[in-house]
Amino acid sequence: MPHLKHMTIHTKTKSIINKPLILVTNDDGITSTGIKALVDAMKEIGKVVVVAPDSPQSGMGHAITLDDPLRIEPVRIFEDVDSYQCSGTPVDCVKLAVNKILKRKPDLCVSGINHGSNSSINILYSGTMSAAMEASIEGIKAIGFSYLNYSFDADFSVPKKFAKQIASKVLANGLPTNTLLNVNIPDLNHKHIKGIKVCRQSIAKYEEDYNERLDPRGRKYYWLTGKFVNNDPGEDTDEWALKNGFVSVVPVQFDLTAHHAIARINSFWK
Repeated sequence: MPHLKHMTIHTKTKSIINKPLILVTNDDGITSTGIKALVDAMKEIGKVVVVAPDSPQSGMGHAITLDDPLRIEPVRIFEDVDSYQCSGTPVDCVKLAVNKILKRKPDLCVSGINHGSNSSINILYSGTMSAAMEASIEGIKAIGFSYLNYSFDADFSVPKKFAKQIASKVLANGLPTNTLLNVNIPDLNHKHIKGIKVCRQSIAKYEEDYNERLDPRGRKYYWLTGKFVNNDPGEDTDEWALKNGFVSVVPVQFDLTAHHAIARINSFWK
């Protein structure tokens, strides 16, 4: 019996050691509902460490902090999870996690679950996706998750299930070099989601305007307004997938070179 007991303890210890290390971050802030759902999902498949902004950082893109000090504070928000809030941007969070907090490079970085879409052109503005992008730059498998529901009290049970499923597949199969995933989940009941569709980013944009107003002292100020316009008719895009009840998965990269244009631009000098 003592021998069997020893073996049981050894097996449990080995299981804990062999769990993948998963870094969780976001841009909505460490107290958001979406990150709690993501932490709960990742706890089922790995050892989780959270490093996230101490306040909302939506729309920050790939901004980093250069001229102000950065602060990291341990917090007790998630049960049995080492968690830190950071005064910087989502990208700052990943940089600090990799360089100062984690003892080794994580096996996976997941960012989100974002309140609202990060499909199509939104990826360029998204702090959620920029955090995942930074992890990919560091050579870490990375995924950004977004849920097409903007409500403060959104139910994240459906995106939580897909986050676990997709993260498990990435841990098991890996990703191509310098590639990460942009995952968007439609605001539908689970039984109405048709499946997961791997697709390309829709070529779309915002038609923007600025609402001009006057402050109490008569000085002008502006609120950004506008609407999202998708003129891309392709049925292989993320926008099409989401509108037709699929979870969209877009493989993206941080290499912004327009490879297809190199030959044409070279012809300018011939």
